Amino acid sequence: MDHSCDCLVIGAGLAGSVAARELAERGGRRVLVLERREHVGGNAYDCFDPAGVLIHRYGPHIFHTNHKRVHDYLSRFTAWRNYQHTVVASLPADKGRMEIPVPFNLISLRTAFGAESARELTSKLIAAYGAEKKVTILELRQNSDPEISALADYVYQHVFLRYTMKQWGQTPEEIDPNTTARVPVFLSEDCRYFQDEYQGMPLQGYTPLFERMLDHPNITVELNTDASARLRLEDGQLLLDGAPFSGTVIYTGAADELFGCRYGRLPYRTLDFRFETHPVDFWQSHGTVNYTMDQDYTRITEFKHLTGQELPGVTTIMKEYSRAYTGADGEVPYYAIINDANNALYAQYRAEADRYPNLRLLGRLAEYKYYNMDAIALRALELCDDLLK
Repeated sequence: MDHSCDCLVIGAGLAGSVAARELAERGGRRVLVLERREHVGGNAYDCFDPAGVLIHRYGPHIFHTNHKRVHDYLSRFTAWRNYQHTVVASLPADKGRMEIPVPFNLISLRTAFGAESARELTSKLIAAYGAEKKVTILELRQNSDPEISALADYVYQHVFLRYTMKQWGQTPEEIDPNTTARVPVFLSEDCRYFQDEYQGMPLQGYTPLFERMLDHPNITVELNTDASARLRLEDGQLLLDGAPFSGTVIYTGAADELFGCRYGRLPYRTLDFRFETHPVDFWQSHGTVNYTMDQDYTRITEFKHLTGQELPGVTTIMKEYSRAYTGADGEVPYYAIINDANNALYAQYRAEADRYPNLRLLGRLAEYKYYNMDAIALRALELCDDLLK
């Protein structure tokens, strides 16, 4: 056990790894990283399955950002594969199935409505809103033209509603109307899921990226280590291995678990993954296919599309099922359920954390927020900017 650190980082995911590297390299601090799992990388961890396919064990991660600082920083630890992510929704059709690009765009419109009807609707949409614009369902529904309003209803029913019910376990009445209102229709033929300036996949995978980031003489990483066995919080003071610790502690785990869930467990959605290996080059047309109208799973990911791995005659897919998080062993809290009641519950834990001046909460779980990968990397960089002033 390393008792001589200046800073303690709980969690070796993206937030913790960036923070550890910054404190060690830019700040010259001795950093101890404690990671509960057997590997670094958090939910972005990837590995080879028994068939030799590079998979993302905790669901697909595609890097994209408009933040040059984040892109340049991560580029220190990896080269990139140029990958532009595209997603389709697989819908039941009169003859088999139909695939339409998601978010819904002008190509989706032609596929779903036919060329002639789509041509007229496209003209109306561009005349009303302009080309290359993203228009929300709410805006379309408020249009006086009944065909445009009907298009909004089609997108809501076929792309959004059932998918969201599966993802969040809610009825249509429980779904936040503000969320529904923001569902976009893209008046473009750009089928990319993201339009960010920088997009790609780590050329050798995410795990090597994290290993390089944490490879610094001032960083010690302990895997298979539950922080609760090493760190205690008592009356405004942090104790590391039973002794008072005055250095900075950056905590990236679940905020409620840090305090023994004393006010109740924060609600999340968790995911179950079913991996299947098939003796074909490719199983589906895209890296991600959403099932928005039928099936119990929300989507299927095929990793070879994402990674560009060349491995003839075999592929691995992953079916994704969403359900309520219970805190049982092996479950992973993925998505915070944001509403007023849950925010109020989180505020109680935040107030507890604020009693410890050298404790910083960082990341999706610690802050009870949804962050894209680039956003949490930026949060970690900016936190270290403040700490190292």
